[in-house]
Amino acid sequence: MHAFRTHTCADLRASDVGSNVRLSGWIHRKRDHGGVLFVDLRDHYGLTQIVCDADSPALPILDSLRVESVVTIDGEVKARAEGTTNAKLPTGDIEVFARTVEIQSKADELPMPVAGEQDYPEEIRLKYRYLDLRRDRLHANIMLRSKVIASIRRRMIDQGFTEFQTPILTASSPEGARDYLVPSRVHPGKFYALPQAPQMFKQLLMVAGFDRYFQIAPCFRDEDARADRSPGEFYQLDFEMSFVTQDDVFNAIEPVLSGVFAEFAGGNYVTPAGEFPRIPYKEAMLKYGSDKPDLRNPLIVHDVGEHFAGSGFGLFAGMVEKGMVVRAVAAPATAEKSRKFFDEMNDWARQEGFAGLGYATSKGGEWGGPIAKNHGAEGMDRIAEQMGIGPDDGIFFAAGPEAQAARLAGLARTRVAEQLGLIEQGAFRFCWIVDFPMFEYDEDAKKVDFSHNPFSMPQGGMEALETKDPLDILAWQYDIVCNGVELSSGAIRNHRPDIMYKAFEIAGYSREDVDTSFPGMIGAFKYGAPPHGGSAPGIDRIVMLLANEPNIREVILFPMNQRAEDLMMNAPAPVTMKQLRELSIRVVADSEPEAN
Repeated sequence: MHAFRTHTCADLRASDVGSNVRLSGWIHRKRDHGGVLFVDLRDHYGLTQIVCDADSPALPILDSLRVESVVTIDGEVKARAEGTTNAKLPTGDIEVFARTVEIQSKADELPMPVAGEQDYPEEIRLKYRYLDLRRDRLHANIMLRSKVIASIRRRMIDQGFTEFQTPILTASSPEGARDYLVPSRVHPGKFYALPQAPQMFKQLLMVAGFDRYFQIAPCFRDEDARADRSPGEFYQLDFEMSFVTQDDVFNAIEPVLSGVFAEFAGGNYVTPAGEFPRIPYKEAMLKYGSDKPDLRNPLIVHDVGEHFAGSGFGLFAGMVEKGMVVRAVAAPATAEKSRKFFDEMNDWARQEGFAGLGYATSKGGEWGGPIAKNHGAEGMDRIAEQMGIGPDDGIFFAAGPEAQAARLAGLARTRVAEQLGLIEQGAFRFCWIVDFPMFEYDEDAKKVDFSHNPFSMPQGGMEALETKDPLDILAWQYDIVCNGVELSSGAIRNHRPDIMYKAFEIAGYSREDVDTSFPGMIGAFKYGAPPHGGSAPGIDRIVMLLANEPNIREVILFPMNQRAEDLMMNAPAPVTMKQLRELSIRVVADSEPEAN
């Protein structure tokens, strides 16, 4: 017999009754029923009920152990008594009568329970993550993650992609988020950087002629945490393709994403490959107030500023005259809602940092509320006609500078749909956001700068850069969005040195700046580079969506907290003076004055 087990804790069935078996695992729960002890024994695979009575030498040993102690049990498989079976467990028809027990490891008193799904403070959960990972939900999430990655890898290979590994120690980049720097011992005063993404390396692979690359890539960015972003490190499905158009990229990745989601979505609707809507950035910002629209939400934002131009409602009329906008969001079937619902929406907008959210109510076509009172019934009817709403639908209004009004309208669209229960459940709806602007005007720096990815090919190429207003130039850039979550950004790359120099020149960078900042890539492009493009959907966000988790830390094995601390391993932490001397580094205290 094997030293530790003949079966896992998920294996035994009614057909095994009468067999002598050996199981090993953790004591999950204990229940004392008047001299008969029941123990749920747990391993990676499942649970088996162990039973022992006064005739079993195992009774006093199991009775003395705390839960989460690790034991090996020898015993006989018996059928559970009628009425005591557990249909929720694969092993629910049997139990194992324990004859002997060997203690592998005793557990101390636990800082948090493993059995059950009680909420515990994040600080405790992250400090004792190894205990947290024993819990059913988190264990299932991590196993889902592993299966999703295996499925992605298989699907990418089937699509003709080849997996490569790019360097972890590389050069610091002036673009993007903050780098994590790594000091060099053999080159005092110089630093490597951990890659924010394999962006340049994957493009160099295309220059090297490998055609279709992918990897499940670790990426490192010194960013603040969010619900959908882990500080420090994350993983992405990084891929790149040569001799492709934007359509070719979409056609390659849609079957992978749609297929993976369909495989693990539990029967929920998934947008089929080939049917991902393509929404221009400008349209997305107008209709949804966001470049990450949740298409499960049926509400659409409307631009209704023209209805207020020269109207009797002086506040909105004045804004429109000054070039500002008025955006409107319907509140369907709210005729029976009290004024409190609308006032609370206005209060919410103020809590979000906006001046407020105007509204108009309607009951059977009879308008009420402050906007309707000022604008008049006829004016409101014209707005309702444009929006295509019914006689019992209210309207919320966001007014101000376009970017601000669009953002408030987008947030209001989401909140109204949530409050009214309009968000479609049981669906994963994908879309592409396309036609991003190549440049934007930086109000702080008072200059034109890149709006998205500086290495994207401008639509129209060199001719567009030379003849168009920079703010009118679109780029071959695109985002993949699912249920309001951005999974990745991507682009058809700028593979022409002349076009790249010109694009950076428009953004205020000299030829020397480009050569100094990106020597590897710009140099490689001078020796023949194919047209190429790609993207990098986030693995963590994919699993977060599939697991229906609101926080990305629930699908990562050992995440940091919001302050980028690993509470379990006590990182970051001071190092010894010996280590610092080896790296030619001196730590400067916060209070020490900076050198002139």
